Amino acid sequence: MREKLRVLIWVCMLLWGNCLGSFVVEKNSLKVTSSAESIVGVYDSAIGSFGVPKHGGTLVGMVVYPEANKRGCINFDQFGMSFKSRRGALPIVLLLDRGDCFVTLKALNAQQAGAAAILIADDCNEPLITLNTPDETPAFTEYVQDIAIPSALITKSLGDRIKEALSNWDYVDINLHWREPLLRPDELVEYEFWTNGDYECGPTCDSRLEFIKNFKGAAQILEQKGYTRFTPHYMTWYCPASFILAEQCKTQCINHGRYCAPDLKHYPNRGYDGKDIVIQNLRQACLFKVANESGKPWLWWDYVIDFAIRCKWIDKYTKECAEKVIRSLGIDVTKIDDCIGDTEADAQNPILEAEQKAQIGEGNRGDVTMLPTLMINNRQYRGKLEKGAVLKAICAGFQDATEQAICLSEVLTDIETNRCSENNGGCWEDNIANITACRDTIRGRVCECPVVNGVKYYGDGYTHCESRHVYLTRKKPSLQARDSGYTYCESKYISLVSKKLSLQRCNPSEIVVWAIILGLGVAGAAGYAYYKYKILVRSLLRYLFPHTLKVLECEVIFIC
Repeated sequence: MREKLRVLIWVCMLLWGNCLGSFVVEKNSLKVTSSAESIVGVYDSAIGSFGVPKHGGTLVGMVVYPEANKRGCINFDQFGMSFKSRRGALPIVLLLDRGDCFVTLKALNAQQAGAAAILIADDCNEPLITLNTPDETPAFTEYVQDIAIPSALITKSLGDRIKEALSNWDYVDINLHWREPLLRPDELVEYEFWTNGDYECGPTCDSRLEFIKNFKGAAQILEQKGYTRFTPHYMTWYCPASFILAEQCKTQCINHGRYCAPDLKHYPNRGYDGKDIVIQNLRQACLFKVANESGKPWLWWDYVIDFAIRCKWIDKYTKECAEKVIRSLGIDVTKIDDCIGDTEADAQNPILEAEQKAQIGEGNRGDVTMLPTLMINNRQYRGKLEKGAVLKAICAGFQDATEQAICLSEVLTDIETNRCSENNGGCWEDNIANITACRDTIRGRVCECPVVNGVKYYGDGYTHCESRHVYLTRKKPSLQARDSGYTYCESKYISLVSKKLSLQRCNPSEIVVWAIILGLGVAGAAGYAYYKYKILVRSLLRYLFPHTLKVLECEVIFIC
């Protein structure tokens, strides 16, 4: 009963929040260029939210409607069919009927058969809708990420006309455009990423975090060079007034039910609930605000990745862990706390109020209803959430060919971000030995314990690195506090003091000298023991056999 009540509450919340909104389907232009005169023209098609649309370009192809497996739910190899384009011929765009299986499976089967793109013909007369990925399950997650061809939904009437033309042995050539929806309105390409601070929600969260990790370096470079303007956003709901006192609203909402993150999976033992997620979303939004005001908005990318790595599972949503990460990036924690405010107060939060307002679509921009959602120049991105595909979509927003060349050039993959020069990138370092765990890469600053003179260091790279070597130190060095941005290293095997020591470099000549001294000490101790042994034996013989001392002394000398 309680489970049903919880689901009912969240259904009411979702319907309440979205009933006045609008959903805009992102479309591309489909132009039939060669066929019977009756269907030559320009048509709308709805872009699929998977695969890799050719943003910034066009695809010219010949439409093929298969004789068998018309819905594309079975691998075409079983029918001996291949749609690979022949040398000198146009790429094949496969037309399939809607129904019987997920459109992602249709796309995968078409891709494996060699098709360059797919068109899905609707099976009823209705407005175009977006082709989305299925619910997150391991079976679907495995193949959705492998889909690389673009897909689009066309109306039933257009699909029927194309099929009729093909049945009459007419050629149907089409031209798919992905250009106009992403053109920039000003000198910058502006894009926003709707995300969530929950990283334990399954494959969707894993892929979202992986995208942030892979895209971070390119995003920071484009932002620093002034080509783009990025803004993160967070989706929240509000609890209807009649449910504010319910337990579900108390555990999933802050500010007296105004801002909520529904925990529909309801993992009772995972250590956090929707309320903690909302607070983390607010903290990330405030961090971006503070970093942006200081002229360093790209620090948001570092915080999200560092937070996910350093704050594991149950500790993930504690304020203490989050503030350690914030301090390591050189950001003022006090300003972020002021921005967050009192989450228990019966009052509005300006940051989250703005986020809820941004969720509602205006004009050609539809409501944001799915996570994650990427908006480029106020248009919703459709395609695979992958670094290369998203970067091409952003580059398609540039009108100037020179700026496109800069964005897509190979130089972008080689350039370093130079983040380690400031505050050591928030990574571990040893000032005495001049060793750091910070490394600049195209994916941004990475905190990884280094390899120095063939010696590998181990640790998290943020607060702790240690080597598996023998270190000899004469003094006990002072230990640095963990909150200073770095901490100490320790030896795995030998330590001449009882507590952890700061890392010292080993001098090979000193090791040789110590080995000689140790060897001489051992030899001296052995000689002294042998000398004492002889004296003891002689004394015992004199006491037991005083009359035969001379004979026994000779025997003892002989024996010894």
